[in-house]
Amino acid sequence: MSNLFQINRRPTKQISVGSVKIGGDAPITVQSMTTTDTRDIVATVSEIHRLEAAGCEIVRVTVPDQASAEALPKIREQIDIPLIADIHFNYKIALMALDAKVDCLRLNPGNIGSRDRVERIVKQAKDQGVPIRIGVNAGSLEKHLLEKYAYPTAEAMVESAAYHIEILESLDFYETKVSLKASHVGLAVEAYRLFSSRFDYPLHLGITEAGTAMTGSVKSAVGLGILLAEGIGDTIRVSLAADPVEEIRVGYEILKSLHLRKRGVNVIACPTCGRLEFDVIQLASEIERRLSHITEPIDVSILGCVVNGIGEGKEADVGIAGGHSGSLLFRKGKIIRRVPSEDLESALIEEVEQIALERKEARKPQTLLS
Repeated sequence: MSNLFQINRRPTKQISVGSVKIGGDAPITVQSMTTTDTRDIVATVSEIHRLEAAGCEIVRVTVPDQASAEALPKIREQIDIPLIADIHFNYKIALMALDAKVDCLRLNPGNIGSRDRVERIVKQAKDQGVPIRIGVNAGSLEKHLLEKYAYPTAEAMVESAAYHIEILESLDFYETKVSLKASHVGLAVEAYRLFSSRFDYPLHLGITEAGTAMTGSVKSAVGLGILLAEGIGDTIRVSLAADPVEEIRVGYEILKSLHLRKRGVNVIACPTCGRLEFDVIQLASEIERRLSHITEPIDVSILGCVVNGIGEGKEADVGIAGGHSGSLLFRKGKIIRRVPSEDLESALIEEVEQIALERKEARKPQTLLS
């Protein structure tokens, strides 16, 4: 399908978080944060492995104390994706995290203390090629900014980010990415827009404390969708009061809806309607659930009546067009066969898995015959 809605991403500096590029022309990455006690290495690694399987490309862990910092090397050696250490106030913990070979620090230099402490962290980070994320949050702005602006505003948030950036730049450090999060969608959007108009540092997008799986997904889709459609944003985290795996799934769905990333099965299904000739809701839900392991980008169309028919899904890779006496299974708009109603789910799953296998095989390097 041609992409009639063209998004022109705003140019930003490119940095590296481990093996993952952020900014510039790199793909917009999807990340999350663990919910476990970082000191519990087994539980933390297990959760990271679940996130990796879901497509998480960067993961962050909280490092509030020495014991958590001491767990980092063992966590780092057991995972395959870049690891970010989330640190507040304590410069010694930051140095321990760097010693543990983390791939990025989430740290606001203005909150670390004296200049010499900041210098020690920045020097080691620079020597190791470790970037720093400045994280501005509307709910925890510096006291002097709240006194100046009276309440959190986009201008106050950008001024906070500028303050921390100035500290790093004064130490000749530019491997920085920035987030400006708020739970209010409009405030976050305004802050990101304002920052993007003034700086070219890569941006980590997020609506903080967005809420439950449903509410938070909607808020995140609206806020991140506005910004991404305007070309703003280089990496995203969907913050949900839910299993962090859901953050990854929602993150990809947001990017897929804007044609910014392609990953996994994309289900195109009829809305609820009195014309439906089979249970589209149940079938679509089961197809999405049972094919969640597929990473190949495959469009699956599930159409429940003759009105929508094959036409609405003709550009899908595979689909079903329903009827009371059976449904038509098709690929790219071409009918393959008629399928009895009781076999719809198994037939569609078999077809999708076959497409995924074909594409995987097609990517394998061809062996040259001597």
